[in-house]
Amino acid sequence: MTTLESLLADVRACTLCAKHLPLGPHPIVQLQASAKILIAGQAPGRKVHETGIPFNDASGDRLRSWLGISREVFYDAQQVAILPMGFCFPGTGKSGDLPPRPECAPAWRAQLLSQLRNIKLTLVIGRYALAYHLPNETGTLTETVQAWPTYWPNVVPLPHPSPRNNLWLKRNPWFESELVPQLQDRVAEILNSHN
Repeated sequence: MTTLESLLADVRACTLCAKHLPLGPHPIVQLQASAKILIAGQAPGRKVHETGIPFNDASGDRLRSWLGISREVFYDAQQVAILPMGFCFPGTGKSGDLPPRPECAPAWRAQLLSQLRNIKLTLVIGRYALAYHLPNETGTLTETVQAWPTYWPNVVPLPHPSPRNNLWLKRNPWFESELVPQLQDRVAEILNSHN
């Protein structure tokens, strides 16, 4: 068993925060060492928990649309790594899902990221992933996403693609008119490259 295979086996057997998870542990990640694109998200939702497939919901449909890729490409672990800040469904709060469990990232994230040596683009989705991947960023999520050219072409901060963010998208039309076409071009360039 390779280091990555054994690490993923340990991740999938993790029960570190089991007592805090309303549906129990079900760590959901997708990665292979060859992946070129890293999607750093928040945590699986209830539907993802039930199917065991990351972004297998309306958020995933919108994210794939933003990236301009099919489900087939999106779920090709040789190309796309999906590593949320929390690997298990954290439960539901008053205005959506609860935050990712705080135990998860310190226990696993650095070890898993160290296995991804071919990443050309990291998509940082939502404020918990932003706090980890862009720790020096002090602006709001909107300000950080607006500053995307600062991090281009290797990192792109994104709002969460959840339908709950429809109002944000309506208030920020520049996102889909300016950033998304550039992002689609960058993703196509990376996936079509042979290195």
